[in-house]
Amino acid sequence: MSNSRIAVIGAGLMGHGIAYIFASAGYKVALHDAHAPTLESAPRRIESLFELLGTDKAGLANLEYHADIATAVANADFVFEAVAEKPEVKQAVFAKLDECAPVNAILATNTSAIPIREVGKVVKKQQRVIGTHYWNPPHLIPLVEVVQAEFTSQDTVDRTMALLTGVGMSPVHVKKDIPGFIGNRLQHALKRECIALVANGVCDAETVDKVVKEGFGARLAVIGPLEQSDMVGLGLTLDIHKVLIADLDRTPGPDPFLVEKVAKGETGMAVGQGFRKWTPEQAAEVRTRLNKFLVDAARNKAKRS
Repeated sequence: MSNSRIAVIGAGLMGHGIAYIFASAGYKVALHDAHAPTLESAPRRIESLFELLGTDKAGLANLEYHADIATAVANADFVFEAVAEKPEVKQAVFAKLDECAPVNAILATNTSAIPIREVGKVVKKQQRVIGTHYWNPPHLIPLVEVVQAEFTSQDTVDRTMALLTGVGMSPVHVKKDIPGFIGNRLQHALKRECIALVANGVCDAETVDKVVKEGFGARLAVIGPLEQSDMVGLGLTLDIHKVLIADLDRTPGPDPFLVEKVAKGETGMAVGQGFRKWTPEQAAEVRTRLNKFLVDAARNKAKRS
């Protein structure tokens, strides 16, 4: 694996972080982006990640930048696509990869929710196509959902899991190609109930966030939901479900409360109003708080390893 050559397609928000992960671990990385300004700014943005995490800048020498996708993938063993979250855009990239990448190269798509079969259906040798859902920002969050579509070979799964483990990521095997995979299904199931609580007047958005952060959310980083159920006993979980499950939100489709918010232009921090009102200072404080937490966690992990 240490000799594997990596290509990353897309140098934006996710792609430059993915490129950093492999370059800092000693892999040769070819980074491509069709948008010239994005590609031109990538070296500076990647160098800032080395500085942020205190990584040896010698890893910068492992990076090459290519405006031509065929050149970028010509010798790749693994190709990680990280372009816009639109099926047609990803399919166009994979059609090009099918044409230009080595026939045995693994082709991985970074998508949050699009089924892998939709992205990979344009590839002739579909057993080499796999999903690798990195979380944003990928250089700070170690989890990667490795999604096996019905056509993905076990060898492709095994090689991808081994590669990611070897660079310090934490891959999990998603055995069925379902929309949203695992993480986003869980995240948006929670959001669905959160929105319903506010829409139905049970509480305001500030209260929902406080309950999550200072209640059960405080333990989620160290004990998962099913671990916690096993800890307290499944009998208690069953008793609670008998009372609660039938009363959980079952609105078909997006909640009308959310739809109305978007229609009114109340789309969040950027405009000062979403589920909550935001001043620029409040929005900046949240972003700073989140980034500091993730950076501290990543640095502590690096010290332990």
